[in-house]
Amino acid sequence: MAESGATLLKTPLHARHVAAGARMVPFAGYDMPVQYPLGILKEHQWTREKAGLFDVSHMGQAWLIGPDHATTAKALETLVPADILNLEPGQQRYTQLLTEEGGIIDDLMVVRPGDPAHDGRLFLVVNAGTKEGDYAHMAARLPADVRLERLDDRALVALQGPQAVAVLSALAPEVAEMTFMRARYLDLDGIAAHVTRSGYTGEDGYEISVADDDALALWDKLTAHEAVEPIGLGARDSLRLEAGYCLYGHDIDTQTSPIEAALNWSIQKRRREEGGFPGHARIIREISEGPARRRVGILPEGRAPAREGTVIATPGGTEIGIVTSGGFGPSVGGPVAMGYVATPHAEPGTALHLIVRGKAQPAKVAKLPFTQHRYKR
Repeated sequence: MAESGATLLKTPLHARHVAAGARMVPFAGYDMPVQYPLGILKEHQWTREKAGLFDVSHMGQAWLIGPDHATTAKALETLVPADILNLEPGQQRYTQLLTEEGGIIDDLMVVRPGDPAHDGRLFLVVNAGTKEGDYAHMAARLPADVRLERLDDRALVALQGPQAVAVLSALAPEVAEMTFMRARYLDLDGIAAHVTRSGYTGEDGYEISVADDDALALWDKLTAHEAVEPIGLGARDSLRLEAGYCLYGHDIDTQTSPIEAALNWSIQKRRREEGGFPGHARIIREISEGPARRRVGILPEGRAPAREGTVIATPGGTEIGIVTSGGFGPSVGGPVAMGYVATPHAEPGTALHLIVRGKAQPAKVAKLPFTQHRYKR
């Protein structure tokens, strides 16, 4: 959140949010819409049923630029545990910037562009609240022949939901052919865009990067479609929680390893075997022996949500962990949460107690995600 008294930054779409009657709040130094007149519950359901449009221009976008793909990929691989070298042109991958101890500095998306003219470049999207630190961390550790170039003049929007493909196909029919975690440069009815088929909601959809100057025109083209409603940060959070996704600074941080966070899947076999990234020894040890704690899904009984910071205990009263994200899951029809528990208590179905306002509330460990992912594979 922005510091009290600090001047809030505005995305290129700020005027549209205000005009649409959004309730604006400080978030990661920006004045951002938390909800529109539709309300968080209906915005959530709209995204699950139709197409929600999110302004995520506060996120950080940047290029890594080197002489060729192998050089740039290997430079980034000294900072992250994912296999970047073997990305195909037009492929996107999720990974994490790691501390020397294997903690998570940030999580990010990495794209190898499909355009041969961009060989040697990687497109990065990092979190808003950590982007300044991320850029400094990377720039200080890159070799002389690889440089980081910020893209502060680009907006980013996410179109999410089962009707997203129909909406965006009206502007560029090629988007229908794309599959999950693929990227393309496209002309969206006269607007030059970099499009990935990805998102943060568990629904099919796209993230679209355009020049700041084109953001309003793109927003207006998309919101003109009857299936599209603008969606605020409130529903974005409930959607990602149901999808079982980590929120940086809450579910993952510099004290958390990718293995504790149940992100093993994001570290490919070659990197596990070869290493060469920060915290490799810890991460390999945790893969083979198991971490001391694990991120799990939690289903509280009753209707009271378990918020971040809620203590997790055994039914016998022993403290075993803490809730890191929690709230009402509109698609689930009740409260959902995620948190860390000591590994012996991490099996789905394990009985828990959540200490809410001094009282023990029954709950159980649940498999993630809470709602089925609906990506086009």
